[in-house]
Amino acid sequence: MYLVFALILLFQIFGESICQNGTRPNIVMVMSDAFDGRLTFDPGSKVVQLPYINYLRELGATFLNAYTNSPICCPSRAAMWSGQFVHLTQSWNNYKCLDANATTWMDLLEENGYHTQRLGKLDYTSGSHSVSNRVEAWTRDVQFLLRQEGRPVTQLVGNVSKVRIMEKDWETTDRATQWIHHIAAPLQQPFALYLGLNLPHTYRTDSLGPTAGGSTFRTSPYWLKKVNSDLISVPKWLPMSAMHPVDYYSTFTKNCSGNFTEEEVKSIRAFYYAMCAEADAMLGQVISALRETGLLNNTVVIFTADHGDLAMEHRQFYKMSMFEGSSHVPLLIMGPGLMSGLQVNQPVSLVDLYPTVLEIAGISAPGDLSGHSLLPLLSKPSVYPPKLHPDWVLSEYHGCNANASTYMLRTGRWKYIAYADGLSIPPQLFDLTLDKEELHNVVRKFPDVWAHLDKLLRSIVDYPNVSKTVHLYNKQQFSAWRQGLGSNYSQVIANLRWHVDWQKDVSASERAVDEWLNGSS
Repeated sequence: MYLVFALILLFQIFGESICQNGTRPNIVMVMSDAFDGRLTFDPGSKVVQLPYINYLRELGATFLNAYTNSPICCPSRAAMWSGQFVHLTQSWNNYKCLDANATTWMDLLEENGYHTQRLGKLDYTSGSHSVSNRVEAWTRDVQFLLRQEGRPVTQLVGNVSKVRIMEKDWETTDRATQWIHHIAAPLQQPFALYLGLNLPHTYRTDSLGPTAGGSTFRTSPYWLKKVNSDLISVPKWLPMSAMHPVDYYSTFTKNCSGNFTEEEVKSIRAFYYAMCAEADAMLGQVISALRETGLLNNTVVIFTADHGDLAMEHRQFYKMSMFEGSSHVPLLIMGPGLMSGLQVNQPVSLVDLYPTVLEIAGISAPGDLSGHSLLPLLSKPSVYPPKLHPDWVLSEYHGCNANASTYMLRTGRWKYIAYADGLSIPPQLFDLTLDKEELHNVVRKFPDVWAHLDKLLRSIVDYPNVSKTVHLYNKQQFSAWRQGLGSNYSQVIANLRWHVDWQKDVSASERAVDEWLNGSS
């Protein structure tokens, strides 16, 4: 804690302008995976000790309404790296994202004199993730229910002195700090460093075999001590019978439709918060390296995530949902010349980071970006003239664990969620001022709001047409994949991670697939 106070004092002394001594600032972005943004400000910040996120909050800006543009790893990161909405790059799922040669903001920094380094999880180009994951996305319109994930569980490892649980992330963080000390510190040019973390994403459940997804919340007693167990809430759940049909599908496919005790739910949430604390420590190691090398006072530090984690809210874990736990991401920005202790209510999203980073570096942004620079929201008007940022953000989802393309518009007090063609599946409307738990769909109660927001959404994206495009893509991809397997198809599909439900009635499952492929829609 003393170190954090010392860092604050140093930054207050030296952080006077965005470009100290007339030089362009360095840029460091730390992007975690599955970090609930509501933990970065009150009241969520009280449940777990996050000293370095608190440090950024004290000396920088915290965005209170920052959202992912797609609540799943690869499409979300594709939006962040490209600055474009998901439907514009056709980043439909974890398998289909950006081309390998897509121009990112990091590429433009390098072209304009920055020394750049990317370390850790990138995950924004096509071709990655498991076969199970892509097949689940392609077949989400098939009329069957398959449990695609393992039941969420907790795993306690080590003892009170065991700090490094996610070894891969710690190794990458060590590489980042070594790079700062040995490469960045002697440079005579500005640098940009990106560090991608896996935490607090769940771990693969090894007992379920090599094709299992990530359903294990793993930590040690060291990190659990950072969690205030008295403040862990047990979220309210709607009865399964009262769920929206897409939420019902998500709950079932995430293997959360069974019984959970209150103690199980609290344990899962406690372990998740502990995993967030471990990620915070990695952020702290990077900040400490910048301080030790004298680089901190001329470096803009950004902390964010690709999406959140529901951690048993709405009877779900993981992401793939527009509920707050899944779609609300952290976004904190600290740097020379930027205001300190600022809380920004303006809704923003990850596509805004592309133009923001470029403006920090003094580089003109391309004209085809979906995002808007956030610097006018962070700086005194005399430094950066005010620019209008839209009062809405768009998020969309087309992947697995949701059986319809989903579109979320967040503006003011409202969250509007539309599905598919806008007709076949009922929409949802939540008043986040009165209903923070998102349990009361008021779309029928406020028809004028519904009509206004749907019109606004359609002016941003022709979502019925996009849904049709995704539907056709899914059919074509699955058909080509099945045809390519030939006689091996039955064996391969039976060994995917949802094989148990599939094998209960193979003929019925195959019949449902054939009806879907041969259907006119």
